[in-house]
Amino acid sequence: MVRASALKPSSKFFLRKHRKWPVSPHNTKWHQTFNQNQAFQSLKKSSPPQNQPQHLLSTLIYSFNSYNCEPNPEAYNFVIKTLTKTSQFNDIASVLDRLEFVEKFNTPEYIFAHLISFYGQVKRTQDAIDLFYRIPKLRCVPSAHSLNSLLYVLCGSREGLKMVPEILLRSHIMSIRLEESSFQILVNSLCGIGKVGYAIEIMNCMISYGYGLNVKMCSLILSSLCEQKDSSGFEVLGFVEEMKKLGFCPGMMDYSNVIRYMVKQGRGLDALNVLVKMKVEGIKPDIVCYTMVLHGVIAEGDYKNADELFDELLLLGLVPDVYTYNVYVNGLCKQNKVKDGLKMISSMEELGCKPNLITYNILLKGLCNTGELSRARELVSEMTLKGIGVNLQTHRIMLDGLFGQGDIDEACIFMDEMLDKFLCRFCSSFDEVIYGLCRKGLVCKAMDLLKKMVDKNVAPGAKAWEALLLSSGSEPGFAETTWTDLVNPS
Repeated sequence: MVRASALKPSSKFFLRKHRKWPVSPHNTKWHQTFNQNQAFQSLKKSSPPQNQPQHLLSTLIYSFNSYNCEPNPEAYNFVIKTLTKTSQFNDIASVLDRLEFVEKFNTPEYIFAHLISFYGQVKRTQDAIDLFYRIPKLRCVPSAHSLNSLLYVLCGSREGLKMVPEILLRSHIMSIRLEESSFQILVNSLCGIGKVGYAIEIMNCMISYGYGLNVKMCSLILSSLCEQKDSSGFEVLGFVEEMKKLGFCPGMMDYSNVIRYMVKQGRGLDALNVLVKMKVEGIKPDIVCYTMVLHGVIAEGDYKNADELFDELLLLGLVPDVYTYNVYVNGLCKQNKVKDGLKMISSMEELGCKPNLITYNILLKGLCNTGELSRARELVSEMTLKGIGVNLQTHRIMLDGLFGQGDIDEACIFMDEMLDKFLCRFCSSFDEVIYGLCRKGLVCKAMDLLKKMVDKNVAPGAKAWEALLLSSGSEPGFAETTWTDLVNPS
């Protein structure tokens, strides 16, 4: 027994006041924490591999009882994560029941946010919704964290999106304030399914909630609006102007999307106006913007503006790429300035921009349209020497040009090459060649071409059959028997 004289003054004061000894160091908070950590380590060591299901809840209870302490949130989080990895749904339900009816601590919200996300991954949407409504019963104050997890789940499908309005109403009753991230999830989902009008309404709601304008959200909505087939130019430009009033400053990508939309709609001059606005606002358009606008104004036949645009981009120090040159060369050929287009090939090569097959096909079409077939043949030879292989489009251009100028013999040569090199089920040019051969009385040659077409599984058109049948006379011949074979294959 300790004598009173051996006690320190502070101990004597404690005894006089409380009439009992101080709390044993083995019962302090740090000791409880130590025991819980030891129990948690024991739980982790006792946990089975993922392919060996076990009642983890029983293991949790036993581990913490062994150390004479209560389970903590960290232990429950570990158990729930382990069960989600092994998809033990029934055990998850029993863990949640014990968490609600037995434990007393305040449960961290991140546990439920993780579990809601897991239910979404395994397509158990209703379980995710039920858990969200159950959060207050599990001694946790729900916030936008768990709500966002549920919104991610629901916005992943059209069926889930239909449930979002009810969830938002219930979340309001649960005193959950929507955060900017919540609006972002909704806008992303609505834009993803093409409901841009609803996305704009959601963004307006976000602003009315007191949040500032989200630049990324505006850009996303603008991009989605430009992708809508039923959008009008007025809607696109109107949206941009309205957002500008709220402080939105469109960037290069935003203007590029608007220009691309205008060009697709055949509104090249409107695209040119957008380009001008960019420069007024201090944004230097890149070569992609210039190329798109160049394509738009050429499509509208405004070649004067096209020339000015091309000169302007050069003065600004922009380097045209092969796409820019192809657009400009196409404009020259549309004006029958094929020689100027041919000169562009030399300019391209001097600047290190190698012309591609599209460039040559554009020029070939221009030469054929102006009747310069000899120069077109030379150009095909140049292509071969430069290692630029011809394609089906090249042969069709030459075939149409040769037939248009009445050079049936060479057209037949090109037709043979097309049948040998390319798989083409149908080509209207073939019908024209066969029709032309029949009109010139070269029925035998037309029959030979027809036979080759049939052997290559190429279907002749009605015009070819009509010409052959009219040229073959009244008695059944090769054309009729071939037609019969095609209609009634053996």
